[in-house]
Amino acid sequence: MASNIGMMDSAYFVGRNEILTWINNCLQLNLSRIEEAASGAVQCQMIDMTYPGAVPMHKVNFDAKTEYDMIQNYKVLQEVFNKLKIEKHIEVNRLVKSRPLDNLEFLQWLKRYCDSVNGGIMNENYNPVERRCKGGKGGLTMKGCQKVAKSLQTNNMHSPGSGDPVELRSKPGKNGATGGANSSGEIQALSKEITDLKMSVDVLEKERDFYFAKLRDIEIFCQMPELEDLPMAAAIKMILYAADAKESALAEAQEYIYQSKRTDAEDENEE
Repeated sequence: MASNIGMMDSAYFVGRNEILTWINNCLQLNLSRIEEAASGAVQCQMIDMTYPGAVPMHKVNFDAKTEYDMIQNYKVLQEVFNKLKIEKHIEVNRLVKSRPLDNLEFLQWLKRYCDSVNGGIMNENYNPVERRCKGGKGGLTMKGCQKVAKSLQTNNMHSPGSGDPVELRSKPGKNGATGGANSSGEIQALSKEITDLKMSVDVLEKERDFYFAKLRDIEIFCQMPELEDLPMAAAIKMILYAADAKESALAEAQEYIYQSKRTDAEDENEE
């Protein structure tokens, strides 16, 4: 169905205001710009609304800010496309750049596809706010979860977490004087510790980005028309797109290669 939506289809002449209205009405959001949907979370939920329960919403990060987190959302979306037999390749590397035109084009296609499935009629039994609460991290203007958010804020005020600022209070001395010297020493020690932690985080982020870039290059390489139909490329993509990080897809990929070789050998013998 999706492959029949060509670039000259009327879908690509739908304006951004209509697209934003469609998103906001269906998902009870308040987006004002197309690029606000660049994280892929909106697209995931639109498909979840069209095919209720098809998207594992606990894997969708509604608070994705970095390209790495956004790509994880699009991987979830592509996996759902594959399961539903939706023939649509997602240009992830372009969408995560938050370019308005690229994201508008994809949302235009998405609206056309969803309308072709549900006839343009909104699913009244679908609760977008409740489904968003099942998202991996945070939510996009989750009005239905505001009470929960306020409760969390209140708890954080009383019991600061690891990322919250620590309030230092010096104990008064015998004559009501504060231990100024001790407080100064504590502040310096904490400042040094924070600096060291920031440096460690920077090193880890650079290392993560380095290896992620390598994996992304492999993914793009395997998507080349000359290679994407080869068993080896398919096996590599099995490993890259493994849904559960706790389970290794290596055995499945090896079995796929073995079966492919076996099939080729049988075909040769028949000839």
